[in-house]
Amino acid sequence: MCGRFTLNSSSEALAADFDLGDVAELEPRFNIAPSQDIAVVRCDEAGRRECAQLRWGLIARWSKDPKKARAPINARSETAAEKPTFRSAMAKGRCLIPTTGFYEWQAQQGGPKQPYLLRMRDRPLFAMAGLHELWKGEGGEVIESTAILTTDANGTLKPIHDRMPVIIGPGDYARWLDPETQEAADVADLMVPCPDDWLEAIPVSTKVNNPRFDEPACVEPLE
Repeated sequence: MCGRFTLNSSSEALAADFDLGDVAELEPRFNIAPSQDIAVVRCDEAGRRECAQLRWGLIARWSKDPKKARAPINARSETAAEKPTFRSAMAKGRCLIPTTGFYEWQAQQGGPKQPYLLRMRDRPLFAMAGLHELWKGEGGEVIESTAILTTDANGTLKPIHDRMPVIIGPGDYARWLDPETQEAADVADLMVPCPDDWLEAIPVSTKVNNPRFDEPACVEPLE
């Protein structure tokens, strides 16, 4: 799964990497946690790419009460197209979730889990595959939310955790976001573990365990 990640990139870099127009200034984030608003890249109704802020934890459009609804932060890529919660978003709500790294925790014998920061070896900014959904209440309330798609861990992740986010390479951004592509089978080849050499695993401080601690110290390698 993916339950915490970072985005400490400038809005200019985000716009350049994802072929966006103007992007509102982003605050550096070093410990993004579930239920918070996060930046996603998606296509608007006219097919243009935009950066939007959505709640992390997807609320199905058919939920009666969003306060009581299950709001999963992850969706298994292998079954997302079949699950009622994700079926519509898989067809019409695919998005990219920009990140500069994500965290996973490795079990330690006789001690607390060791957190690792997973980041790209050759570029600071990359994209996790996401789904977004729109919930509308009878009183006019609107909530836009999102979840991260996951897949089996690659060779780099396996010693740490058995699952990882689906990572979409820059050359596949357009195909993943294409609103005309509504069959999961047409993007199934993208929902696989990324090559082992894309990522490096950096042990970091257990300070990241506290979701309220959002400081640069979260991403500093352990001595």
